[in-house]
Amino acid sequence: MITTFPRIRGNEDPIVLVAGFTGWGRDEFGGFLYWGGTSDIQEELKQQGYPTFTAGIGPYSSNWDRACELFAIIKGGTVDYGEVHSKRFGHARYGRTFPGLYPQWSKENKIHIIGHSMGGQTARTLAQLLAEGSEEEQQGTHPKELSPLFNGEEKNWIKSISTISTPHNGSTLVYGFQKYIPRMKQIFKLFSSVNQVGKKFYYDFKLDHWGLTMQEGESYNEYVKRVWKFNTIVKTTDFSEYDLSIEGAYALNQWAKARPDIYYFSVGTKKTFSSPVTGYQIPQIKMNPLFTPFSLFMGRYTDRDHFSSINENWWENDGIVNTFSMKGPVFGSKDPIIVPETNYFLPTPGIWHYLGTMDDYDHMEIVSVGFKKARELYSQLANLTGSLK
Repeated sequence: MITTFPRIRGNEDPIVLVAGFTGWGRDEFGGFLYWGGTSDIQEELKQQGYPTFTAGIGPYSSNWDRACELFAIIKGGTVDYGEVHSKRFGHARYGRTFPGLYPQWSKENKIHIIGHSMGGQTARTLAQLLAEGSEEEQQGTHPKELSPLFNGEEKNWIKSISTISTPHNGSTLVYGFQKYIPRMKQIFKLFSSVNQVGKKFYYDFKLDHWGLTMQEGESYNEYVKRVWKFNTIVKTTDFSEYDLSIEGAYALNQWAKARPDIYYFSVGTKKTFSSPVTGYQIPQIKMNPLFTPFSLFMGRYTDRDHFSSINENWWENDGIVNTFSMKGPVFGSKDPIIVPETNYFLPTPGIWHYLGTMDDYDHMEIVSVGFKKARELYSQLANLTGSLK
């Protein structure tokens, strides 16, 4: 892992932290933070002189829906998922309304995004929409009702995107869930409904647009019955399960290309080693025990008939994502990826700079546990992105 040397400050643009799959906001989980656990990465970066915000977006929503939410959370306003998109997938067009973390966000007031896991894919989706909009939404929506996110008026509003443990090319764990837990989405619906008891959001699924929240005057029994009869979300590709698959990542990589005005950095994680007996990748003893069976599956999963030819190159993992997938978009993408050879490299926009792999870190240790070395990573990324002219 490259340790970036202290650099001269080149901009005062704020950092926005974007959580990944299953992520939660600062006001959830009784104060245990996604970004830092019992520590607080956001506040530590602020104390170091880097303005930092945390965006709470849908933990299970698709990258498109999450990008729409992220836009409204940062800029302010009501989430607009797009008229055409919403009709196609069968959910509400509008979501929650936000005051804006950084209302002055613009070409003159850019931001840096640090995304963990799926948060990196979401950041790329947002960048693509800001730059080129959506032709389908432009053609299918009245101009007066079209969200500025979709209008195609190029918005160079992002200075840099840094991704950590991001499945740029998908995760083979998705196929494990599909094989061994085929009714995962039905189980998910149950958890979503149980979470509504008393409407105390210790963990907010943020699926209002899918109708998976209790309505005014609705009893809990009525709510549960309605949720279980709602099968649109079980069949849709407008959901995280598809986006985190290799097919979903391939589709994203074909569409969301590296922008020539954005700096890209990526960091990988790994907590497996090669078995001297089988040659498969197996989890280290201190891996989160919840991730151990996932890691064992990923550490030996092979599918040579798959269009991406999944082989032993995919076996190293952090319990959730294959390390191979974290460097940057490969399948369906022409984005250049380089590995800087020294600490003194000069970043170039439009190119992915792979800063290396954080060994001995599983998927959540790098973000929510607060280990000193992991926290130093965020200071280094802030120093690096803060030096960009």
